[in-house]
Amino acid sequence: MFKVGRITHYYDKIGVAIVELDGTLSVGDRVKFTKDGEDLFEQSVDSIQVEHDKKETATKGDVIGLKTQKEVKEGVEVFKV
Repeated sequence: MFKVGRITHYYDKIGVAIVELDGTLSVGDRVKFTKDGEDLFEQSVDSIQVEHDKKETATKGDVIGLKTQKEVKEGVEVFKV
C-alpha cells in the first residue's frame, strides 16, 4: 500500500473529492482513505476526471475529481491498495 495523493476539497452535493496526486492512479484501482493514521473506508476507482474530461489514468502532479462512496474531508490521504 502506498500513498497516491491527498484530498484538497470535497463537493458534498455531488459526492466528488478533489485529489492532488503524488503517484499514478487508474480506473479499476482500489484506494483506501485514511486520516491521522486511521482507515476511513476503501473503494474501487470507477472514474477519474481531469478538468472535466474522463481519463483512464492520471499521474503525479495531476489534480483529479474522484467520485467517492462516502464523504471525505480536506487533508484525508489516499492510498492505493
